[in-house]
Amino acid sequence: MSQKKVDQRKQPPPSQIMGNDAQRGLKNQRKKNGKMYTQAKGIKGQIASDPYKGKVSFGTDKYRFEEVLEVDPEGFQINDQLEPRIWKDEKLRPFIGKKLTEIANDFIDGLPFNATIQDLRFTGSLANYNWSKYSDIDLHIVIDFEELDDNKELVKEMFDAKRLRWNEHHDITIKGYEVELYVEDVGEEHSSSGVYSVMDDEWINHPEQIDRSVDLDTAKKKASDIEQQIASIDAMFDRGQFEKVIRHVDRLKKKIRTMRQAGLDTEDMEFSPENIAFKLLRRNDLLDTLTKLKYKAYDQSMTLDD
Repeated sequence: MSQKKVDQRKQPPPSQIMGNDAQRGLKNQRKKNGKMYTQAKGIKGQIASDPYKGKVSFGTDKYRFEEVLEVDPEGFQINDQLEPRIWKDEKLRPFIGKKLTEIANDFIDGLPFNATIQDLRFTGSLANYNWSKYSDIDLHIVIDFEELDDNKELVKEMFDAKRLRWNEHHDITIKGYEVELYVEDVGEEHSSSGVYSVMDDEWINHPEQIDRSVDLDTAKKKASDIEQQIASIDAMFDRGQFEKVIRHVDRLKKKIRTMRQAGLDTEDMEFSPENIAFKLLRRNDLLDTLTKLKYKAYDQSMTLDD
């Protein structure tokens, strides 16, 4: 059989896409992101995709990263103004505030119980000077959890499941930026230096324009370590170790949350290497891949063949 030419660099020949949805999604996203994965002596042959520069052995018990993740440094620059399409004279543009309010109300109306919105808060990099083309509109819906149940942790888990499902099933953009919904409890502290109340049309935490340096090297190393662990979990899935996949996904998600919070609790806050590493994982859709691996592993573990 003739093999398709790739480029002038020496690469293994391409083979069929791996057989499950999670692996297909991971492979397709990697091709889209321009990273190169090789699967030398892997479970289903060798795989190559169009690279930036980095390589990782993938789909085998032995993993290595020859180079850490490639990133776009422009995605972490400090701008001299807030995003002008979103803000005017440091106030949220009225039509954007109205649209965000409609989105939040639609989310609440779709719940199987009554919940009262205490506030809507716009936060994240688009409420700061470190916005970029990679930014999302982080819209936090503030609810008094105790109005629903005394077990606030149970309420949080329920809202997390609902908002994840909402974000998964909706692709809403405003001025080219995706809208991501979050639900938070009244009195919850914010680690972001920029927080804007959409309902009150005023800043809760006004961002400061500070020329900060970002330690991209450290952030890339942290993100690459987690990416490697996700590749290992994906290999477990391919071997049919579904219960093990679920345990390892839960463990790694907890590690990622702890890592990010540790960075947000430092003086650097959203500019910390830990938070930047989290952003790299999110931009490369690795967090979504991790969640999908757990769902697929659960489905497979509950499935009985004929």
